[in-house]
Amino acid sequence: MVDIRILESRSDLLESQRVFRAAMVGLPTLHVTEDDIESLREPGQTYGAFDGGQLIGTTDSARGTLTLPGGACVPHLAVTHVGVLPTHTRRGVVSALLRRQLRDARAAGDVVASLRASEAVIYGRYGYGVATSSVSADVVTARASVRDGAASSGVVRIVDNDTALDVQADIVTAHPSARPGSITRLPIWWNASRLRARSDTDPVWIGVHSTDGVDDGYVRYRPLDPRQWWSGDARQVVVEDWHAPNDAVFTDLVRFLLRLDLVDRITFPELPVDTVLPMLMDDRRSVRLNRTEDETWLRILDVSAALSARSYGPGPSVTIGVHDADLPENAATYSVGQDGVQVVDAAPELTVHVRDLASVLLGGTSWAALVTAGLAQGEPSAADDLFRTPQAPFAGVGF
Repeated sequence: MVDIRILESRSDLLESQRVFRAAMVGLPTLHVTEDDIESLREPGQTYGAFDGGQLIGTTDSARGTLTLPGGACVPHLAVTHVGVLPTHTRRGVVSALLRRQLRDARAAGDVVASLRASEAVIYGRYGYGVATSSVSADVVTARASVRDGAASSGVVRIVDNDTALDVQADIVTAHPSARPGSITRLPIWWNASRLRARSDTDPVWIGVHSTDGVDDGYVRYRPLDPRQWWSGDARQVVVEDWHAPNDAVFTDLVRFLLRLDLVDRITFPELPVDTVLPMLMDDRRSVRLNRTEDETWLRILDVSAALSARSYGPGPSVTIGVHDADLPENAATYSVGQDGVQVVDAAPELTVHVRDLASVLLGGTSWAALVTAGLAQGEPSAADDLFRTPQAPFAGVGF
């Protein structure tokens, strides 16, 4: 039987980093020292699974907030670095780690947890469901131009790499996105970005947007395959990261990217599924929307608190029965509506597993889709009126 412990010493934290990277196999090389590791881990949030004296599995997390429909922010646990050594897989190690982590998070007052899944078949077992998705896009610059009447709110300048991450962090803090699914970018996230930048030899550029002299957005981009830049005839720039608190700022950032010389294609690896990008263009076919992928896997830790914190559309209240074997305090029937949320002793109009409730909480999936897929039972139309949101949820950041 594995022993689950909180890791605290720098040597144990560094070993957990090695275990995770061994489990993932294909991650780029990243040199992390004992001096670095404390800046990459939140105290008391790294778990280790031990077989005797050997660390064989790990997971860690960081606390922040997640934005719900209506703009409320609830306590959120960002779960990451889940991995087990290949010598100890399929022995229940991940189950022991994640279930301990979930119980502790609920006890600490976290309302939701989320992660980015390496495989789609693992995390539903622990109550995680797909709550946000993203779409990638390519822009052919020779055909692309932003419509004259498209929104604009300011100007963009290039900033020095030495100060760029500090500028980016200040912008995200001062001008957060109100889109459902947005999460806090914590200090350890920026510290990890600085560590990666330290060993990065390829060029990276940062354009910062300002409105009336106040920095409020940015785009971070790099050339793909810079060693072939002068001999290539299909020069491509990849947008690594961007932040825009509204569509006007996003539009200005797109205008800026289209002014780059010697660039044939601009790739956005992650955009909201309802992105305005094609509509901005005189030639909408200059934008090719590619594969849609799952982004946020959300675990509701406190169903009552999560349902109570979000806003709802018009219509009568709906009773929803929720199943949750891992956190049985969530298993109940809830009356949900504009007048509030309460546990009731009544027959539910809809029944759902907590995993699939996570898919509709932010508005990324409809109740009708859940019922069609056999993931919820009941009549969905009234619940869809309540849970529908004007924007697709999107986090826009990995961790």
